[in-house]
Amino acid sequence: MSTLVRNSWLSFSEFAATFGGFQMFSFRLLPYLPGALLKPRLISEQIYSIGVLSLVLTMFGGFFVGTVLALQSYGTLVEFGQVDALGAFAAEALVRELGPVVAALLFAGRAGSAVASELGLMRATDQIAAMELMAVDPIERIVVPRFIAGIISVPLLAAIFSTVGMLGVYLVGVHLLRVDAGAFWTHIHDRVDLFEDLGNGMFKSFVFGISASLMGVYEGFNAAPTPAGVSRAATRTVVITSVWILLFDFILTGSTLPGI
Repeated sequence: MSTLVRNSWLSFSEFAATFGGFQMFSFRLLPYLPGALLKPRLISEQIYSIGVLSLVLTMFGGFFVGTVLALQSYGTLVEFGQVDALGAFAAEALVRELGPVVAALLFAGRAGSAVASELGLMRATDQIAAMELMAVDPIERIVVPRFIAGIISVPLLAAIFSTVGMLGVYLVGVHLLRVDAGAFWTHIHDRVDLFEDLGNGMFKSFVFGISASLMGVYEGFNAAPTPAGVSRAATRTVVITSVWILLFDFILTGSTLPGI
């Protein structure tokens, strides 16, 4: 019993220390954000590294999520005689939910882990210590540009994911399942609202981008300077970011429902 209590206390203490360190690190980044925006070259390089290089994976995932969504939705809509609403149903699901969530999860798996590994390797090879010795602030130089690039990249990737997903829905729904093309687009036009649906999806992806980027730079910058420490930082980035994305998605979705 005493061993169980001791292990539980150690786990809680580690969680509290990590959470406290994460909060302090987050506030530590804030003063650097205005100045970092004046250095667009550093940010654009990171947007290419973590955003553009994630584009193929995002488009591939979006297309096949759209095709599967069309196939799954068709069987249900046939029972209710609402096959023509396939486009509107899929568009709302992609724009409000699947696009932001799945794109952010793909970003965390590909780019978030890469950022954590890169910063962790710089810590392990004393590159960060060398910057500090040369009076170069590593947070300003290597952390903040990656953080801002992630915030910019995730909403754009989510929008591309939803767009390519709708292409998959259209190809399967109209050309494979023979849904009327005019009814397909008319229902989307009548049902999907620019500000409510698209705005809700973009806001979610913005929140997810902050979570994924912040966790990646935090874990990488504070990784133990060993191969095991770098590996652990990458793993923790993907796992913790995924949990945060799903938790925030539940909170944000619940907050938009009437009466809650």
